[in-house]
Amino acid sequence: MNQEIDFEKMQGLAPAIVQDATSGEVLMLGYMNREACERTLTSGYVTFFSRTRNQLWTKGETSGNRLKLVSAATDCDNDTLLLQVDVEGAGLVCHEGTRSCFTKPLVPSDPNKDGVDRPEVQS
Repeated sequence: MNQEIDFEKMQGLAPAIVQDATSGEVLMLGYMNREACERTLTSGYVTFFSRTRNQLWTKGETSGNRLKLVSAATDCDNDTLLLQVDVEGAGLVCHEGTRSCFTKPLVPSDPNKDGVDRPEVQS
């Protein structure tokens, strides 16, 4: 499978979207190089490449909140990975202590929450 992933589009890295295999919730985004991808596929636990530390790291190796790989797929361009996982430990994936790293909304989830009426879009 690794041969299919285009790591060269982003200077040796590919984004890896992590999704809960049961709920479908998107948990985090990390980056993988070829070695991180191979380690993930052989060990069954998600390993990323840290761009700030310039080294591999297996998610949860210190916290215990490991990501057990259930399935892995590439997108249509073969340059992004989707990793479906089971979260082990307390289930806190984000370093800020939340289940998902995606906790900061840019827009309200309810379009009328801010009291502004928005026109319906007609197709």
